[in-house]
Amino acid sequence: MTLIYRLIVVLAIVLITLELFTQKSFTLKINAGLVLIPLVMRALMIV
Repeated sequence: MTLIYRLIVVLAIVLITLELFTQKSFTLKINAGLVLIPLVMRALMIV
């Protein structure tokens, strides 16, 4: 079950990272970066 959870989180990280680099608005880039922080921590099982 943990493996499936990690795969879903990694997929979300990849999609948000792609959106981060394709987005032109600076505020939306900041927003995507802030969303990435807890997702990376969850993927590494830190939180």
